[in-house]
Amino acid sequence: MTATDAATPPVAATPATAAAWAVAEATVMGNGCALTVVDADLAVAEGALALTRRLDALWSRFRHDSDITALNLAEGEPRRVDPLTCLLIGEMREAHRRTDGDFDPTLLPTLVAEGYAASRVEPGLTTWLPLTAQAGGDLDGIRIDGDVVTLPRGTTLDPGGIGKGLAADLAVAYALEHGATGALAQFGGDILATGAPPDGDAWRIGVEDPFRPGEHCDVVRVLHGAVATSSTRRLRWHGTDGGEVHHLLDPRAGGSIRTDVQTVTVIAGTGARAESLTKPGFLRPVAEYLAWLPAQDAAALVITADGTMHTTANWSDFR
Repeated sequence: MTATDAATPPVAATPATAAAWAVAEATVMGNGCALTVVDADLAVAEGALALTRRLDALWSRFRHDSDITALNLAEGEPRRVDPLTCLLIGEMREAHRRTDGDFDPTLLPTLVAEGYAASRVEPGLTTWLPLTAQAGGDLDGIRIDGDVVTLPRGTTLDPGGIGKGLAADLAVAYALEHGATGALAQFGGDILATGAPPDGDAWRIGVEDPFRPGEHCDVVRVLHGAVATSSTRRLRWHGTDGGEVHHLLDPRAGGSIRTDVQTVTVIAGTGARAESLTKPGFLRPVAEYLAWLPAQDAAALVITADGTMHTTANWSDFR
């Protein structure tokens, strides 16, 4: 996951007081990342970021020695992987089920065929796929026995955004386990906040305006949860047919999703859940999506090409 995600990044508000807090920053998973801890020292924040570097090494589709590459090249043979990789696969399968297939992590062959094989951050790193790889793989057919995973022949996985969201979940959990009373992890377009914020109230998180980079179109207040934004505007390139494409793929029609939705921002309980729930916002009619999402214990802000902001009925709960 060393390629930069196309999400329009939310920007966490600067702590409002001089409460004990520390921030560690790095480039991880192709994104500028920051880990803020409350009532803990810098070593805790740096330890959480070290964990995310380990996850990058395990989950990157661009690294030839990662668990994901080993599974993708296994041609139906079992492979022993890190338990955290098994956790990631479980999150993928649950997200696919939750979204009725709108979220599909098995579309990597299409993404590569459209011209996104090499890392945008480290162009020398390239995705390897077997000749049998086919988009629209068999998630239900994946077998997990302890730490041994078997992908059906032809099925490949792309951690993409859900890997980034899960990394934020695990980084924050690490910080709390090592003594922080509150923590906030920002990974590109994903933010997870939990515990006591530096100002003793709620974590304040800005949603960036897709038409005015660097400016906020809204600010939300989160006590515990994730804010994830996906966008069709940022990560774009010329596809194999010469036309412009983006990284959000239609699991049924193939190729980039055709939509006037520019960004989808979701607030949910975890980073992995919030990430996966952004995808249906690009595939379903806006009104249908906004009516469906609260039943998933989530809220959303959808911005369309005309600049209109569409929100779920429960979005105002976070203002």
